[in-house]
Amino acid sequence: MATLPNIPTSARTHRLPLVAAIAAGFVAAALVLLTLDERAVAIGFAGAGILVAGTLYAAGRMLRSEAPEDAPTDWSVAHTLAAASDDALAVTDRAGRMVCANARFEALFAGWPTPPNLPISDSSATALGTAARTAWRDGEGRCDGIQVFGAPVSARVTRVGQESLVWRFIGVQALDLAAQVETLIAGHTGDRLGGSGIMTALVNPDGRIRSANRVFTTRAMGGPDLAIEGRDFARFLITDSAGLVRFEREGLDGTPLRVLQIPFLDGEDAPLLVALLDEEPSNLPTPAIGASATAHVRSLIALLPSGMALVDRDGRFVHMNDAFVRATRINPAAPPLYPIDLVVREDKGALADAVRRFAGGAGQSAEMTVRFTDAPEEPVAIAIAGARGLGEAAVLISLRDSGEEGKLKRQVAQATKMQAVGQLAGGVAHDFNNILTAIIGHCDLMLMRHSPGDGDYDDIQQIRANSNRAASLTRQLLAFSRQQTLRPQVLQLPDVISEVSNLLKRLLGETVRLEVKHGRNLGPVRADPGQLEQVVVNLAVNARDAMLANRAGGGAVLTIETLGVSASQVRQMGDDVLPVGDYTALRVSDNGSGIPPDILGKIWEPFFTTKDVGKGTGLGLSTVYGIIKQSGGFIFADNVPGGGAQFTIYLPVHAAAEATVAKAPVGKAKPADLWGSGTILLVEDEDMVRAVAERALTRQGYTVVTAENGEVALEMLKNMDPPDLLVSDVVMPLMDGPTMARHIRKRFPKLPILFMSGYAEEQLRKSIDLPNVAFLPKPFSVQQLAEAAHDVLAPK
Repeated sequence: MATLPNIPTSARTHRLPLVAAIAAGFVAAALVLLTLDERAVAIGFAGAGILVAGTLYAAGRMLRSEAPEDAPTDWSVAHTLAAASDDALAVTDRAGRMVCANARFEALFAGWPTPPNLPISDSSATALGTAARTAWRDGEGRCDGIQVFGAPVSARVTRVGQESLVWRFIGVQALDLAAQVETLIAGHTGDRLGGSGIMTALVNPDGRIRSANRVFTTRAMGGPDLAIEGRDFARFLITDSAGLVRFEREGLDGTPLRVLQIPFLDGEDAPLLVALLDEEPSNLPTPAIGASATAHVRSLIALLPSGMALVDRDGRFVHMNDAFVRATRINPAAPPLYPIDLVVREDKGALADAVRRFAGGAGQSAEMTVRFTDAPEEPVAIAIAGARGLGEAAVLISLRDSGEEGKLKRQVAQATKMQAVGQLAGGVAHDFNNILTAIIGHCDLMLMRHSPGDGDYDDIQQIRANSNRAASLTRQLLAFSRQQTLRPQVLQLPDVISEVSNLLKRLLGETVRLEVKHGRNLGPVRADPGQLEQVVVNLAVNARDAMLANRAGGGAVLTIETLGVSASQVRQMGDDVLPVGDYTALRVSDNGSGIPPDILGKIWEPFFTTKDVGKGTGLGLSTVYGIIKQSGGFIFADNVPGGGAQFTIYLPVHAAAEATVAKAPVGKAKPADLWGSGTILLVEDEDMVRAVAERALTRQGYTVVTAENGEVALEMLKNMDPPDLLVSDVVMPLMDGPTMARHIRKRFPKLPILFMSGYAEEQLRKSIDLPNVAFLPKPFSVQQLAEAAHDVLAPK
């Protein structure tokens, strides 16, 4: 453990030793938790710090009249604990000064720079500073994806009391690999490889040699002890007209070389391991490499974190390192014979052809994408290259997309796809709502002319009922795309479950038993109660269908639980998706057969269903997903180890005072008489919707003036008296509704406005910053339009 010079640790008043002792005790306790995970020992260190602090404080009061002497703070315990950690650790005080750091921190950052001012990129330093501010505020901050020498490093910043920050850099073990490989090449291992005819060099991203074995140095420079570090690797090689590589020092008459590049660290800034082998004449058989050299090569490959495997000329596996076995989920007790045994049937032919081509001496290398049988929905990029001169091995296969980077790429691709589908669904729903508004409106107008005894009355009612079903479908599309209109309220989850329990019992029937469990100290959440009930119903119906389809006898149980999840519990979960905070969770689980792993990643996609044709739209879970995300929550689906599926919903606890929220219109007392008077300016670009709205408002006694867009409406206002109400669509060509309304409000500041749209009110409120504005979602009926106009014009 190195000692940091010139770090102020003395006190100038009798109170500073008290603070220093408490800080030292808590820092030591924090380091115990971070490195040894021993809570009892940590509490002991914290208690010792408080005891020492009390002793110092008492002594200071007794000797207050004497001049205080500088007493250095004993950080030896913190130093010892930091040195025992495999991670790079550093401690800074409230003023941002370095207190202590371990040797791994010094090796990682080439000295003692004070976080967050580290030798990393500006963006990483900014993210690290944000994590520190988060730690001062919330107790802990994190920053992932810091690139240090091409290797990703994660930082965890933890506040200790109110005086110190503990900086922990996780994943630095991979950086040691470059130093290990450098030592192996320059030492006896490099000599043994050289004795087998293998020349190796470690090359930095800029092409400069970092280390090389003695055989390479001799062939490249003429002597084994010459200084080759820092030289340009490419300058030692030349290429002839046939594409053969030779040492520049040996000239065109020298022995041709085969260059094998081994990327053992991910990232563009990572060093590269290069092996050079003497090419054998094409008319002579390739001599077998010695057994000892083969062992050295396998040991070198085994050290690499990237998945790699050697394949012989017949296409059989010769050697696989541990990373390859883990990534491909191979059973060590029954390893496959051929690479094609690992991939799905559609990829077998392409992989076999590539292995055969490179085993036959094909030059360069190639990349291709395959899908393993254990994860057919996750394409993996692999690199294939010839490996002649390595004994039985003829082909080197390396996984290029087997770690967290590949997982992140797939997650981003999935999120992008879902976002694109959501935008498409929202646009389709908006246009479809205009059509449904016209159909429902015309049905309402026709029903005013027909009594229940007429022959056409039932047909009109059937058309209207089917239109309402289609409107429900568009609401599901808007829910998935997070563009529906929500009426959020501050509520308790047990109240929502209680309201929907009777409906659930009827839906589940007598074959499924419902169990409801509520936790204690549940925080309130802010959400739309109707939409939350829809979430519970959808999850319950899906669970019922799954249990009845896969359970031969009885015993089907659906369990609904509510529980509180504190910020500390979320922090212990270590989930990358769920932010640290207080949540109220809703868990819906069943005891069925669970969700098959191959479809677990598809369940949120719209129109995806495992039910028979005509028995499901595939919008149930996608609607649930959209409602929860639009409400600011998170939802996760898992399989229960004992059998069955489990959906867990996390809704943030609403800490602010309950605000006044708009209640759903169904809860209001409807006026008995909707007759009105006055002039209404109706602006709507859809002809069929404009016609229905005009007739509906005219029948209620209003004088209606129509315009097909905002510009026409502004021209008409120049030649007419001010209207009593403006009814306008929001999204229109040329000029949208809010822009038109702002121009009109300049002339008539108190003019009431009623906006109507097929998009969500929450989405549109962001672009509507006008007072005294009401909103009517499409599709609407003639009755709903009349009620909305009456409410806006009613005296307040």
